[in-house]
Amino acid sequence: MSEPVLYIVATPIGNLADLSARAQEVLGSVDYIAAEDTRYSGRLLAHFTIKAPMISVHDHNERQRSEHIINLLAAGHSIALVSDAGTPLISDPGFHLVRAVREAGYRVSPVPGCCAFVAALSASGLPSDRFQFIGFLPAKSGARLQTLKPYAAHTETLIFYESTHRIVDSLAAMAEAFGGERYAVVARELTKTFETIHGDTLQNLLEWIQADSNQQRGEFVVLVHGAPASEQGDQIDPEAERILHILAKEMPPKKAAGLAAEITGEKKNRLYQLLIQ
Repeated sequence: MSEPVLYIVATPIGNLADLSARAQEVLGSVDYIAAEDTRYSGRLLAHFTIKAPMISVHDHNERQRSEHIINLLAAGHSIALVSDAGTPLISDPGFHLVRAVREAGYRVSPVPGCCAFVAALSASGLPSDRFQFIGFLPAKSGARLQTLKPYAAHTETLIFYESTHRIVDSLAAMAEAFGGERYAVVARELTKTFETIHGDTLQNLLEWIQADSNQQRGEFVVLVHGAPASEQGDQIDPEAERILHILAKEMPPKKAAGLAAEITGEKKNRLYQLLIQ
């Protein structure tokens, strides 16, 4: 390929047969391949007998590598960016590189393919007309719960990524933030041998995954049904709303909503959403 282009190439999330013919052609034709983990991507490239030299581009060196890659483009080379699995930049490095390359005046061209959250959504049975991809939650329990709570009243499908070591804690936090009765789907090891797509209430999902250590292994997409329209702030009792606004004059919104919920029996998340809206 003579034109200097940065190709953003989606790679399989498990099943190597999912690498498209176009992706194979591009990877086999570029001068360099920028990879999140050269050892991991090296196995994929070896499988398809692709021998282009690799450049390591990950979270800790992306800004520095961007200059080097722009210099390669300036010399007329073509480069493909890949992540460990799926579409680059989706909860993976690459944003700074793509922005820098575009600002330098070079073409960035996507080679679409696998994306774990899109695959999970397509098979989940949850509404797909409106959704919000949130990605990985914070590792610490307090920050995780605080991140989740503002989404409790959102009506669109919510999509998260999670790892083996935190899936149980994350499901527990979701049950606390959204209510244990909220319906959700856990999609595990998509396209791989032990692929599992299981839907139930958050509380039942938590108990199911706690009871089977095998279901705690692998890479996860968690999809949560949006809040029913009746949970939006338009049905709040007028007296509860009056108490909420009195308390909000004296304390922060979250504290006011919590205290008003205790006094009136209304849901804390509904009251909080009313205040911030």
